[in-house]
Amino acid sequence: CLVFLPSCQPVATDGCSTLSMIIAMPDSDMPRYPVFQSAAALCVGVGSFSDPSDLPGLAHFLEHMVFMGSEKYPSENGFDAFLKKHGGSDNASTDCERTIFQFDIQRKNFKEALDRWAQFFICPLMIRDAIDREVEAVDSEYQLAKPSDSHRKEMLFGSLAKPGHPMGKFCWGNAETLKQEPKRMKINVYKRLRAFWKKYYSAHYMTLAVQSKVVPVGKVHALNITWALPPQEKYYRVKPLHYISWLIGHEGTGSILSVLRKKCWAVALFGGNSETGFDQNTTYSIFSISITLTDEGFQNFYKVTHLVFQYLKMLQTLGPQQRIYEEIQRIEANEFHYQEQIDPIEYVEDICENMQLFPKEDFLTGDQLMFEFNPEVISAALSLLTPEKANLMLLSPEHEGQCPLREKWFGTQYSMEDIQQEWMEQWTGNLELNADLHLPAENKFIATDFTLKPSDCPDTEFPVRIADSDRGCLWYKKDNKFKIPRAYVRFHLISPVIQQSAKNVVLFDLLVNILGHNLAEPAYEAEVAQLEYKLVAGEHGLVIKVKGFNHKLPLMFHLIIDHLADFSASPDVFSMFAEQLKKTYFNILIKPEKLSKDVRLLILEHSRWSMVDKYQALTAGLTTEELTEFSRSFRAELFAEGLVQGNFSSAESVQFLQYVTDKLQFSKLTAEVPVMFRVVELPQKHHICKVKSLNKGDANSEVTVYYQSGPKALREHTLMELLVMHMEEPCFDFLRTKETLGYHVYPTCRNTSGVLGFSVTVETQATKFNTELVELKIEEFLASFGEKLNALTEEAFNTQVTALVKLKECEDTHLGEEVDRNWAEVVTQQYVFDRLNREIEALKQMTRDELVSWFKEHRGQSSRKLSVHVVGFGAEENDEEGSGEKQEEKGKDEDLRSSAYGEVSKLTFLPASPKVEGAIAIMDIPAFTEGLPLFPYHKILK
Repeated sequence: CLVFLPSCQPVATDGCSTLSMIIAMPDSDMPRYPVFQSAAALCVGVGSFSDPSDLPGLAHFLEHMVFMGSEKYPSENGFDAFLKKHGGSDNASTDCERTIFQFDIQRKNFKEALDRWAQFFICPLMIRDAIDREVEAVDSEYQLAKPSDSHRKEMLFGSLAKPGHPMGKFCWGNAETLKQEPKRMKINVYKRLRAFWKKYYSAHYMTLAVQSKVVPVGKVHALNITWALPPQEKYYRVKPLHYISWLIGHEGTGSILSVLRKKCWAVALFGGNSETGFDQNTTYSIFSISITLTDEGFQNFYKVTHLVFQYLKMLQTLGPQQRIYEEIQRIEANEFHYQEQIDPIEYVEDICENMQLFPKEDFLTGDQLMFEFNPEVISAALSLLTPEKANLMLLSPEHEGQCPLREKWFGTQYSMEDIQQEWMEQWTGNLELNADLHLPAENKFIATDFTLKPSDCPDTEFPVRIADSDRGCLWYKKDNKFKIPRAYVRFHLISPVIQQSAKNVVLFDLLVNILGHNLAEPAYEAEVAQLEYKLVAGEHGLVIKVKGFNHKLPLMFHLIIDHLADFSASPDVFSMFAEQLKKTYFNILIKPEKLSKDVRLLILEHSRWSMVDKYQALTAGLTTEELTEFSRSFRAELFAEGLVQGNFSSAESVQFLQYVTDKLQFSKLTAEVPVMFRVVELPQKHHICKVKSLNKGDANSEVTVYYQSGPKALREHTLMELLVMHMEEPCFDFLRTKETLGYHVYPTCRNTSGVLGFSVTVETQATKFNTELVELKIEEFLASFGEKLNALTEEAFNTQVTALVKLKECEDTHLGEEVDRNWAEVVTQQYVFDRLNREIEALKQMTRDELVSWFKEHRGQSSRKLSVHVVGFGAEENDEEGSGEKQEEKGKDEDLRSSAYGEVSKLTFLPASPKVEGAIAIMDIPAFTEGLPLFPYHKILK
């Protein structure tokens, strides 16, 4: 069938009822990890598929409730407080057949943390009083997920399953299923929750991994072709779906995407199985192909589908290819043997889940390696991917108002119809093959030389400048710590033309997107051979990042620079990407958290072009000629700053900068280009900027209360970090646990172009709370936190200082972390490569009184305070239509396009009510910032 949408196994045990456990020792042959952090993860072999039919979301709700105190440690937020105190973190997630809990902490506190954590599974309190409050947290999580197109597609696909199949269950849970409906049906949620816990949270369902020294909502056209196959997990040694998805998702010559791109019908294609519980479990395995279509591709979606079926027919006709399988096998083996270390918390989470899926000997490798080529198993899976068994789902904003059906839980509007007869006949008959489609050639980018290079200059602790001229410079550090045959190369091509106008910023975005498109096919083979590249349209220049095995890495880098030097865009490609960029900007503007950031920075950063400015410049119309002219002026005058780290000598590294300057042939900058903005000095009053959400019908709101400090030194930055660390747990306890304002509540350190500040953010829903009430609650929290800080003992202060010091002393888990830190210094032109050491020294000299007075200074009547509210749609905001659900229940004959997408090319400012006493509303940002003084350019250097 064809679905139209408006866009937007039993657990293996060893026969006893004990908990299976694996302990990873850093001294073993597994990857090495940081000296100070330890981690544990527990996987319970039960998930949402086990929800009782009258209590949807119970497994997810239990995952929340077990963490609300235990008999041994009854404090509701005690575990979180303990983790924060000792530099740790925790998380949990509920899948279809598994629930995973994980935490990490500094090693010396691991034993006590493990005991506290274990008590949640041994004797959780789950007190009645906490149930009603935590239902609100689950409901907020559901509300935040509702606008996500990927979640909406999943729920809709599940609703199409046969009645009674667990795939059709509502796994999230919300206030209706866990509170209102049970009340009506006289169901005792407390009793049922305890019974569910007693039945499933049993040792024989659990595996533990420890590491220690012990319509769419978005504007997008997408075609999803999906098959539900028999469960494939048992074939993990062959990985048939991985082999098939490798070919389906290939982007080189002869691939589906290559042909679609040439026709300007698609910009992206993903194929395969995501290995989430929804995609892969004991009842079925999903194989899906998702194609992001252009406007023209949307008009020709049957032809796009036809091309996919032709490719599948070719694969079925040719049969599994041993050459290709062994190539994939070699790439995966290289990746596994030379993999960079990952955080312990991620590692134990993966391992505890693997323990439920694979035999002991494959706990560490079962999800990564291709063990054996078995053409029969691959052919069997391929033979099931036929047009007759496919489900086609077409998402587009064009379908708004034409979809009479509605998915129950996420309210997704859709319609269903039979596939056109002429196409069905073509697909089910003798489908002819397409000469443009063929298998990929042999990959020339696969590394074969893994030797570690000797140093050709003295080793240094931090990067050193080994080349410097008026056209560029290069920072270099040879890796002698991780000793792997990999390298990282990064360049920042700084240009004066980008920030000259909103139009130029848009043309730069287009240039970077089209450069990526031009590279996609020639660079694809390099990408699959683990040579990763990324092009980023930075605020002040083009950022090029390349990483992977060093053997073939220069080839990949040269390819990028060659394409930049010869940049061109055909009118068809230009219009395709202009249309795509419009959708990208739109999708950013309709997300409350992105709009909130845009508004805050528009107020704070002088000469910044907002997303609304960019959207207006793009919709006003641009031409291919303007892009060509912009690309010429961009390349005419540059400063190229680079960093090379890893398995390269200094002589080899200098060649990267040489290649950039030789190939691009640019002139030196006529004037220095600052790589930051100047920042507005806020008045010593409370200002509030309320804007209406640009996603009509979306209940989600966001409130951020920001306190500006000013251009400060490294010591103050460290002091602010310490303050926010102190604030995290009380903030969560007050605003989420007790006040139930929303799922996401958090304090943040803010470094805005060198100007410091801190903020508290709450994401809430207009169906429950008014943003001004949330603002007052944040103030209430900050007042109570001030009292808490006054009562802070020297011992508690020292404990927190030690925790932050230990975090900063943590060894890097892999080279990439070290490179990221060094690159942040290069790209901001601060070059304080020993910043961590300086911050540790500053921390060791800090006093409790300093912290308390610093907080007080920023909280008085003269504080520079800015509140930004993005106001959602709902009864608490006095919207006539009320919540998003009511909005969507209008007459189906009415054209809903304007209400679903609204007008995003301008902001709607709202006045503040007398409730927010003493606050001055900002109703016009340029008028507000015009007369304000600007801080000088500032870098935090010492």
